[in-house]
Amino acid sequence: MAKKQSKSLAARFLPARFNKSLKVVPVVHLNGVIATGGTSLRQSLSLASCGKLLDKAFSIKGIAAVAIAINSPGGSPAQAALIHNRIRQLAGENEVPVYTFCEDVAASGGYMLAIAGDEVFGQRFSIIGSIGVISAGFGFVEAIGKLGVERRVHTAGKNKSILDPFQPEKKQDVERLKALQLDIHQGFVEMVKARRKAKLPADEGDLFTGAFWTSPQALEHGLIDNIGDMHAVLREKFGEDVVLKPITASQGLSLRRLLPVGSTSDHGAIDVKLNGDFAEGLAHSMERRALWQRFGL
Repeated sequence: MAKKQSKSLAARFLPARFNKSLKVVPVVHLNGVIATGGTSLRQSLSLASCGKLLDKAFSIKGIAAVAIAINSPGGSPAQAALIHNRIRQLAGENEVPVYTFCEDVAASGGYMLAIAGDEVFGQRFSIIGSIGVISAGFGFVEAIGKLGVERRVHTAGKNKSILDPFQPEKKQDVERLKALQLDIHQGFVEMVKARRKAKLPADEGDLFTGAFWTSPQALEHGLIDNIGDMHAVLREKFGEDVVLKPITASQGLSLRRLLPVGSTSDHGAIDVKLNGDFAEGLAHSMERRALWQRFGL
């Protein structure tokens, strides 16, 4: 027993290039709302923000697999699809299996990221699903009237001011938006069916209605393959000596660390921007917070 333990410790601390039997699994964390336009003070998840991390993970020689931890309530369907497709492209080019692990939530676009895995796992209390499309906003027609503000809009193209929040909502604008949503939703459903195939139940029920579930329920619906945390699953697959290698971006001096106020929370705490555009930063923070709150987070 002591000899076996000694050998195990030697295998764990010996550099991978000197130990061909060592199983190395790079780990990439995909956290946050999926959107473009992230800055050093307002993070978002997009292909631009995580593409290099994915490239780095798959470029490591001799790896056993790539593990991806996902914690996202969704956001941009285009960016979610771009990240999903990049993961599948890299997995195919390098002939490496991908295992995805849902954390707090992998919903909507976050679930689109999860199904990039060859196997999908959830924590016991993960929230998974929300296969749908949503658009939300506000109408300020009466508000600007009470303030004595006159809205002036001039366009070339009759549909250029569609869904203007300062004008009364038009039936044809809503119909156009719903047609776009239905098209995006159909594409999302096709992606899920292509990736999950026979694992989905014959009776779809409310699977594609935007409903979401905890991991045990998601397992029954065929949305995930099993319940388990990353370390336990990978040890079971590759043995006790498996090495998980976190893939991180290079760290420079971050202005976040110098700010006395504000937060970097992925769950949508208010950010403070140094350029003085506080209103824009507040709006983005509220949007992020609303996405997380849909799932009780």
